[in-house]
Amino acid sequence: MNIVQNFVSPSKYNIKCPYPMTPEFIVVHNTANDASARNEIAYMISNNNQVSFHYAVDDKEIVQGILENRNAWHAGDGANGQGNRKGLSIEICYSKSGGQRFIEAEKLAAKFIAFKLKEKGWGINRVKKHQDFSGKYCPHRTLDMGWQRFLNMAQAELNALKGVDKVADKNTPSSWAKEAWEWAKKEGITDGTRPKDTMTREEMVTMLHRYHKKVFPK
Repeated sequence: MNIVQNFVSPSKYNIKCPYPMTPEFIVVHNTANDASARNEIAYMISNNNQVSFHYAVDDKEIVQGILENRNAWHAGDGANGQGNRKGLSIEICYSKSGGQRFIEAEKLAAKFIAFKLKEKGWGINRVKKHQDFSGKYCPHRTLDMGWQRFLNMAQAELNALKGVDKVADKNTPSSWAKEAWEWAKKEGITDGTRPKDTMTREEMVTMLHRYHKKVFPK
């Protein structure tokens, strides 16, 4: 997944992201204005406010402003709060006016969240909302439209990613069979496809016939 990076200067770490962090979950926000992801990040990293977030997502792209191994000030639960110290923050853009741009931004955010969940081996239970940590009604427009609806979007994207993996895995022989599989391909006994599929009797006879011709050529 393509991610644009525009990182906060290390000289501002003491303001924006002072603590090392190992993220444990994702915290979803809405920006409550109508700026693009690039503009959200550019403004965040340029000012001296103790407000920060890791990613902004609009209808076209994902922009990162803070490294994932640094904390950010986004959850409103204090210097030692779980949200601020363990949460990977994602701001969804264009929530002030809503409309099609916001709908598309939400869709891309769901895809990105699924990508992160898969990358980290997390389930959908690792997706939180800003409201969980400070009580603030955020992500406001996502909540208006239905939080469970958004989680379902992210879960569907995650399921799709896992499905792609299953297809790829099905077409790759197991490590213990790889040497024999490669030999059979080289000798023309198999065409090298579907190594983990079941075999019909027709296919079995055909492969035995190819092997017999190889071992006992006329």
